[in-house]
Amino acid sequence: MARIAVAVSGGVDSLCALCRLREQGHELLALHGLFLPSANVETTADGLPPSGGLSLSADTDAPRLWHVPTTTNEARPPLAPDLPASPADAGPAALSPALPGLREACRHLGVPLYLLDARDRFSRAVIQPFVRAYALGQTPNPCALCNASVKFGVLLDAARQLSAATLATGHYARCAVHPASGQKLLVPATDVAKDQAYFLALVSSGALQHALFPLAGLTKQDCRAAVSATGLDIPLPGESQEICFIPSGEDAYRDFLQRRWAADGIPPPPGGPVLLRSPEGERPIARHDGLWRYTEGQRRGLGIAHSEPLYVLGKDLPRQALLVGGRSQLVMRGCHTQTANFFLPPAAIRSLFDTPLLVRLRYRQRPVPASVQLLPDNDLCIRLDDAQAPHFPSAPGQIAAVYDAAGYLLAGAVIREIF
Repeated sequence: MARIAVAVSGGVDSLCALCRLREQGHELLALHGLFLPSANVETTADGLPPSGGLSLSADTDAPRLWHVPTTTNEARPPLAPDLPASPADAGPAALSPALPGLREACRHLGVPLYLLDARDRFSRAVIQPFVRAYALGQTPNPCALCNASVKFGVLLDAARQLSAATLATGHYARCAVHPASGQKLLVPATDVAKDQAYFLALVSSGALQHALFPLAGLTKQDCRAAVSATGLDIPLPGESQEICFIPSGEDAYRDFLQRRWAADGIPPPPGGPVLLRSPEGERPIARHDGLWRYTEGQRRGLGIAHSEPLYVLGKDLPRQALLVGGRSQLVMRGCHTQTANFFLPPAAIRSLFDTPLLVRLRYRQRPVPASVQLLPDNDLCIRLDDAQAPHFPSAPGQIAAVYDAAGYLLAGAVIREIF
C-alpha cells in the first residue's frame, strides 16, 4: 500500500482518522502542523524553533520539518532529521501543547510523528488576509483560506517530502467520482450537520486528488467512540474554536484586530452614519464606530432603539454607511465573486452551469437553487431562485460554493459583493 500522511491537530477528529487508517492496515505517518504564533512556543531569537529541520524549499522563510521521536531508541528516519531538544525541561510541549499527547498516541499506535513549522506561512496566507479584509469592511472566512493554502498547501508539500502520496485529514467530508467527468469531487458527508465540504471549496482540484477523508461516513459520536475504544487520551479534548488564532470571548476578535492594525500600521476603519432604509428612502438615525464591527444579517449588538428590531442590511463603503432595516427587508438576490476555484475543466464547468445548480453562501445555510454565470475573468455572477425567497444575506469575504443537483461541489469563490 502507498504511504499516507495523516494531519493530526490533537483533537478527536484527526486522531480518529489516524486510528481508522491504521485499522485498515495502511502505512502511515502522522504530521502535526505548528501554525499559531504564541508566547508559549519556545523559539530562538529569529522566531523559529531550535535550529535544524528539513526545509521544504530553498526560501529562507520556508516551512521546516522535524521528526519527533516517540521512543528513546526510535531510529532516525532517512527523510528528516531528529527534532532538536527543547531548552530546559519543557520538551515538546514548548513547541505545541498537543505534541506530548500526540507523541504518546503515535508511540501507542506505532506511527512515526513529524512536526512542520508553518507559522510564517499561516500568518501570511491566513492571518494577514483576515486582518486586511476586516479593515475593508468584509467578513472573511479564514478556515477556507487555511485549507487551501496551509492544510492542502504546505502540509501536503511536507507529506510529499516524506514520500506520502496522500494526505488524510479529520474533515467531515466525502469524495466521489463524478459520473460525467470521472474525476474525484467533493460531496456532502454522511453527517450533514457536520459536513465541511464548504470549507474545502477553495482547495485546488489537483490537491483534492491527493486528499483522503476517513471520517466521511461517521458522526461526531462515532469518532469519540472509536478513539475511546483504542484506549487513547485525546491531547486537546475540547472542541476547536471557530477562529483558531483568536482567543475565545465575545469581543476577542475586535481586540485582536485593533492590536494587529496598530502593529501593522493599518489605520482603523472610520465611523460613519447608520442609515435606516424604508420604502420612503434612507434617513440617518445614529452613528457607528466602524463597519468592521458589523456583518450582514446581524441583529444583536446594534445598540439602536427603534420601534421594531433592526438588522444590518448592508454596508455602503463609499459613504462608510451602515444600512439597517426591518426583518422583511433582510433579503438578497445574489452575489458577485472573485476568481473562482473550479474542480472540473472549464469546458465541463460551462456545460454544467447550464443545468440546475445549488449554491451555499454561508456554512450554516442549506444549498439553495440558483443560476450561475461564468464571467470573462472566471468571476461568478450568482442569482438565487426567486421562488425560494426570501434569502438571508451572506457577506463579502464569505465563500460561495456551487453544487450540481446531485451534490457534487463544482466550484468555490470568495464573495466580492452581494445584491
